[in-house]
Amino acid sequence: MKKRILASSLCFVWLAAAVAGCSASQENGESGQETEVTEAAESVSSQEETEENPASEAASEETGSEKAADSETESGSPSESQSANENQETPVDYSQETSWAYLETEDDSRQADVFFVCPTVYGGSAEEPNMSLEDEDTKESFLGAINMEKGIYDGDCRFFAPYYRQIGLAVYELPAAEQEEYLETAYEDVEDAFQYYYENYNDGRPIVLAGFSQGAELCLKLLEECFDEEALNEQLIACYAIGWRVTEEDLEQHPHMKFAEGESDTGVIVAFNSEAEGIEDSLMIPAGTKTLAINPLNWKTDSTPADKSMNLGACFTNYSGEIETEIPQLTGAYIDEERGALKVTDVTPEDYPAGLSLFEDGIYHLYDYQFFYRNLQENVHTRVEAYLGR
Repeated sequence: MKKRILASSLCFVWLAAAVAGCSASQENGESGQETEVTEAAESVSSQEETEENPASEAASEETGSEKAADSETESGSPSESQSANENQETPVDYSQETSWAYLETEDDSRQADVFFVCPTVYGGSAEEPNMSLEDEDTKESFLGAINMEKGIYDGDCRFFAPYYRQIGLAVYELPAAEQEEYLETAYEDVEDAFQYYYENYNDGRPIVLAGFSQGAELCLKLLEECFDEEALNEQLIACYAIGWRVTEEDLEQHPHMKFAEGESDTGVIVAFNSEAEGIEDSLMIPAGTKTLAINPLNWKTDSTPADKSMNLGACFTNYSGEIETEIPQLTGAYIDEERGALKVTDVTPEDYPAGLSLFEDGIYHLYDYQFFYRNLQENVHTRVEAYLGR
């Protein structure tokens, strides 16, 4: 398997926990969130007060990461610290069970595997620009973020999710040239974990790659770098790269990569980025960029609108993966022909604020999985069945 240094282009990645939290506190299933969510997103000092409110806790954690990143950047960049590279020098040993958040190796009735890559839960510091796997507090958040999306996949697939030395938010304050060694560390961990899984546990089983945000980008990198091997590519059911952009240029550069065209094709990428109808620019899809997308309600790649009646259930989960709030027919959606964004209807930015200072309200990035939870869950089953039955 080939190694590569990740491009140092814009790579904002966010805590999956915030996805569920922002609406988990809704009492009537349709009203807007409590104002505590916004307040928590503006102040990390309220952490103890928000322990009973997963919405506030998630938003507070994420904002705390941002502020930690800002503080460390002011006091000195990772390149100025003598210990900055210590966490990069020792490869993770994926033969150890403790290097995995989930390692479901026993055979059961499930005939496929999912390899899942967690989004960012680490703020970063000058001393440790990449997450340390000795940091038990962050690993707890890491596990919680995975749990929030695990239920979409594990009904049909054994679940594999490695811990990895993900990039902290502080890294993005560095000049592009200084980011690469830290970006390389994160990707090489994920690739090493996948290689260990493949050589020791896969045994020819079909594979689902899945992630969110940073996790989605790293899944796409795995697809680019490893799945150009014909035998491995034949094992791919789908790559669910939710919350990251995929362009026509990406597919042209990597001819073995294909974007999904319907609900049951296999060996394909499934991706979309959610936003309100008035949004014309975002960190995920900058103005002038056209990304590919598939609508998770009608599984079309054109602008055909899907009514909210097609939404099987928006689900808002906690850190244990339990669904705390489920709202059938919450929202419809259609794909914007110019941006390729998934335009979400029937909800408002006031009801579902962005929750992060670097996103303007109307960017529903944090809700990508949760708005369409049941449809995605059903689709994983559909694609697994299509692959096994071909």
